[in-house]
Amino acid sequence: MDSLITYLNMDGYAGFVWPSYGIAAMVMVGLFVYVWVGLRRDERTLNQLQAAGGGRRRRGTGASDQGEWDGATPPSTPDRDHDGTGTGTLSTPPHSPLTETGRDT
Repeated sequence: MDSLITYLNMDGYAGFVWPSYGIAAMVMVGLFVYVWVGLRRDERTLNQLQAAGGGRRRRGTGASDQGEWDGATPPSTPDRDHDGTGTGTLSTPPHSPLTETGRDT
């Protein structure tokens, strides 16, 4: 029993060691609760979005909304530019942020 008291006393440093362990434990519990609450909030948001019909578009389930190549599946025609030339080269779509004025060279 005397060796346990000596261990818990930490050679006179118990006043520094045990509070630091307590603070570290409280920080870890706080971080766990913070992450857990955020996870529950994000799961609720995801469930609400899925219930509202906001699911992700799957690959190969059809063309994009504007009828252009969306990058997920190649179009079935050799004219990938949709410019009528039939070259089949891929160009930057007009709605891309990398147009001529914004292209990073």
